[in-house]
Amino acid sequence: MTHILHLDASARPGRAGTDEHGSISRRLTHRFVTGWKSRHAHDTVTYRDIGAAPPSFIDQPWIQAAFTPAAHRSPWMAEVLAESDQMVDELIAADILVIGAPLYNFGMPATLKAWVDQVVRLGRTVDYDPSQPEDPFIPLLAERPRHAIILSSRGESGLGPGGPLAHMNHLEPNLATVLEFIGITRIHRIAVEHQETGGELLADSIDAAERDVDALIAHLAPALHTAEQEEPA
Repeated sequence: MTHILHLDASARPGRAGTDEHGSISRRLTHRFVTGWKSRHAHDTVTYRDIGAAPPSFIDQPWIQAAFTPAAHRSPWMAEVLAESDQMVDELIAADILVIGAPLYNFGMPATLKAWVDQVVRLGRTVDYDPSQPEDPFIPLLAERPRHAIILSSRGESGLGPGGPLAHMNHLEPNLATVLEFIGITRIHRIAVEHQETGGELLADSIDAAERDVDALIAHLAPALHTAEQEEPA
């Protein structure tokens, strides 16, 4: 059974095409998750709306607690890390991470960056081995295959790989760096462009992205479920 962790980071609460001023990235994540569940009803989903309920920003007490070995933490440190521990547990449990994220000012929404800072944790999602100075970081989520799907929306065009404005896009590259750092290396990207332009260009981009979402479901589902069946009992 496949487990999905579904994150929405858009500040817009609704879905484009359904709600007034709705979010395009939420529309894409909804399509992926509902499309997946329609094919595999027994698979499970954990949903976290970080756009509506932002994770806490890390601060000095968080840093002190996170970098104190678990055996030496004071009770207050466990309280400080409780939110982070829950988010890390959700991520570790996931086989597929679905992230809906608009491109805000060339990067990820602050709410998504707050989630990233909560889940990149020494001893939980990454370890450090000073005896190997050339490559001291050990990704702890590489113990089994996990997929990350980044579904984004952009105001302008040409921001994808190879595009004339690709150098200004720090959303997907940043997320890919973080996810690979902790061991999630199977990363898929689908984006809608022309959000500022609107009209037919936007409509065509949404249609293309939704076709890509459907194709990705069709591609991933057999591979993941076959892998599960092949695992030893």
